[in-house]
Amino acid sequence: MVEQDQDFQNKVEDYYRLMVWNRWRFVVFLWLTLGSYGIWSLRHEIKLWLEYFTWAAVRYGLRFNMLSTMCLAICVGFTLSTLIWQSRNIIWGLSDKEKYYLEQKVKGKG
Repeated sequence: MVEQDQDFQNKVEDYYRLMVWNRWRFVVFLWLTLGSYGIWSLRHEIKLWLEYFTWAAVRYGLRFNMLSTMCLAICVGFTLSTLIWQSRNIIWGLSDKEKYYLEQKVKGKG
């Protein structure tokens, strides 16, 4: 009985690790697609920022290139949310609701 519980807990931990890896894969995918597009289309503004950096130049560069700004905002948002989620789980551990969800997924009922 104890061996079955340990095997089940190992499967739950493996599934959690898979979730973490999938989140980071998605973040990398976003940076390789949307992030690279956003940075590429801001290349002229970035060149100006490197020569004469002012916050007004950054503001106007981002404001008048809304598609690029949205692409970069999505990338930064998903990166920060993944960092915060993983940090919270490392510091305080998984909540009871998340543990229950993982257990149900491993059992095949979720």
